Amino acid sequence: MANDRALGGGILFGSILGIIIYGVLLYFYPTLILEITAFLAVVVLLGILGWIGWTMATTPPPEPMPEMTGPATPPPAAGAASPPPADKPSS
Repeated sequence: MANDRALGGGILFGSILGIIIYGVLLYFYPTLILEITAFLAVVVLLGILGWIGWTMATTPPPEPMPEMTGPATPPPAAGAASPPPADKPSS
């Protein structure tokens, strides 16, 4: 538990430090920093989309579930009497 809190504090500190550094760099080199930011945003987005596509293309389809391969019978209508069971002969 203490390690989780220390890790969380480190991530929080690093995030705040990153925001400050980004703001300072943006102030002194606005065009360059915005170009780099836009490029990295596009790379990350297209990288995630490519990863999703690769996973979908290389993952084999799941095996069909046995209970879904039998004959489909629609449920009885609400209020309708159910038919007699098929295993008992009607007299």
